[in-house]
Amino acid sequence: MKITSKLFFSIFLIFILPSCASDTTTKVGNTNRPVPQQQDSTTINQLGKADFDRLADVEIRENTESLRLLMFKLYKRNPRELQKSTADVAEKMVTWVFDGGAQHHFQFAEINNLQGTDAIFLTFKPDYTGDRVLPFIVGLHTMLLKAHNDKTDFYFTDSLDPQRLYNVARNIEIAVWKLSNARDSNGALFLLTNEINDTEKNLSFEREFGKMIGRTDLYAIALAEKSQRLISRVMQNLATAFFLPF
Repeated sequence: MKITSKLFFSIFLIFILPSCASDTTTKVGNTNRPVPQQQDSTTINQLGKADFDRLADVEIRENTESLRLLMFKLYKRNPRELQKSTADVAEKMVTWVFDGGAQHHFQFAEINNLQGTDAIFLTFKPDYTGDRVLPFIVGLHTMLLKAHNDKTDFYFTDSLDPQRLYNVARNIEIAVWKLSNARDSNGALFLLTNEINDTEKNLSFEREFGKMIGRTDLYAIALAEKSQRLISRVMQNLATAFFLPF
């Protein structure tokens, strides 16, 4: 059965609403995010958008919000990494990275201007002594942006490739596996995330990454259905998987 854009719009919002709350403000570190909505939904700007364009707007925006939250949480869990970059609090660092794109274009000398999977690889290099949170988040974010043709606002004239989006979802899975399993020469994780012990069970990182993978997968599959384009599905062992082109 072919998915209509209006039906998919409803399915998509139902899928992502559990990650949002009725609060109308978004702050770094706040897991209660507002229901996604176009801020310019009543302007003439929306006349140039189809339903799938609006959904692309929502998907990239919500994934970006997840990355902001994850960066904040990683710094809170790994304060030593934040200290390698700045004496400011985590909120300011996150704001500078995500809101300062017009100035730095997500190219940071501290990580040799690396982006995408190259930046993610840097996170897990044993001889790297810098802030490991920065290349991990910048790598994921720039990977998402590239798969969206370096855009966050979409119109009738835009064309996204569902295969690239699907590959990004797989790459996020690989990156998360590395985050949870890659260790230094002393056997310690490069970055601390989830924690399960006798007194605490914190799986919030896993849940947030899962939301990102789910959103990206759902949009990629629906976009492929709409455009009648096949997605080449790749089955990999995460322990030995290679990042896919995006």
